[in-house]
Amino acid sequence: MNIITLERNGMMIAQIESDEVLIADVQSALDLMATVRYETGADRMILPKAALDERFFVLSSGLAGDVLQKFVNYQLKLAIVGDFSVYTSKPLKDFIYESNNASHVFFVATLQEAAERLSRA
Repeated sequence: MNIITLERNGMMIAQIESDEVLIADVQSALDLMATVRYETGADRMILPKAALDERFFVLSSGLAGDVLQKFVNYQLKLAIVGDFSVYTSKPLKDFIYESNNASHVFFVATLQEAAERLSRA
């Protein structure tokens, strides 16, 4: 894992680079949040989709809800970058749509879009 610190519109954003799963459960999410806060001081994070266990995208597993609730509770805004068109679940598509229309968690296609959304959130 590599953490790059970006500054956009006066906001510090931690961009995580990783090809391995970093969030497989709530504890690993908390550990990642603590690491990002300690190493960068950022309250915004860009995370590649590959860093999330695939169970995250099966809403019935509860993983997405549990993990994202921790991000909200600890006031760490999150943009997840990847191709979400591969998922056919209507509840997941609705979840992504609703998240993108709120101000805390975003599902986006590019790093540029992630940085832009987080800098305005």
